[in-house]
Amino acid sequence: MRFIETEPTTRRALWQQAKPHLALTLVQLMFGTWPIFGKVALRSLPSTGLVTFRVVGAAVALALLQGGRTHLARIERRDLWRLGLCSLFGVVLNQFLFVKGLELSTAINATLLGTAIPVFALLASVALGIEKLTASKLFGIVLAAAGVLYLVDPLRGDFSNATTLGNLLLVTNTFFYGSYIALAQDLIRRYGALTVTALIFILGSLVTLPIGLYQLSDFSFAALGWNVWLIVAYIVLVPTVGAYYLNAWALGRVAPSSVAIYIYLQPLISFAVAPLVLGERIDHRAWVAAALIFAGVAIVTRGARNRIVQEISECPDAFGR
Repeated sequence: MRFIETEPTTRRALWQQAKPHLALTLVQLMFGTWPIFGKVALRSLPSTGLVTFRVVGAAVALALLQGGRTHLARIERRDLWRLGLCSLFGVVLNQFLFVKGLELSTAINATLLGTAIPVFALLASVALGIEKLTASKLFGIVLAAAGVLYLVDPLRGDFSNATTLGNLLLVTNTFFYGSYIALAQDLIRRYGALTVTALIFILGSLVTLPIGLYQLSDFSFAALGWNVWLIVAYIVLVPTVGAYYLNAWALGRVAPSSVAIYIYLQPLISFAVAPLVLGERIDHRAWVAAALIFAGVAIVTRGARNRIVQEISECPDAFGR
């Protein structure tokens, strides 16, 4: 009889545990479209202008979702420095360094160097006392990174002197974004994903807007077609507002290393979409890489699954409606 009462509760609890991972998969689908549409937008807009539109547009959209209330008064004074760092690391430096690095380097290099994000996120969360550095997590990250490296083929990367500055900017970006993931978790759990995401973009816009206005002072907006504005709107709403919010929502429920390792799905998604959009064929490298990446993700996230199963067995009533 006890088993019959617990089974629906177990399914509900497992569904609650699965939702963050489904959200993170959707986040990678959203983020995966950003370089494609970003490259198109950069044909008509300077990189600084695109970053400004993205950050300020996202700040306005998130403020509207908040009903015009930023809830800054709710943030305790001791948390303001952490909120400021999250905005600086996760929005301002992340946006400027990635876009400029991509402009000066190559897409392949950006994918290769992006494999460092989960490593930096794990190290930052260990330094902050959020996670413990375990052999299984480290092995899972290395395994997934190996899948990405095998997929994009490091021999195709361009690490000549011409791309040195771009590569340096991309590596620096991975450090700051990984640190942001670790720093933001405690704030998100206490104040909510929407509030924290809105605030970091509002604070970020205070920095990017003056820079953007200065850089765009001589730019002719009349030359931009309606299709460019639609692309900019898509970049703001989907791979920015939607992706950042869902990423923050999931971060409030799973470990930073689990959030970060889903980044490894982005190149896999790109290779999966390529046959549909470009008519390219999927070769054996994609299948081998997929196996490595999914195995790595499974190993890193295994701890969360084991933890919730144990909690269900110890106290099934706690997972009721």
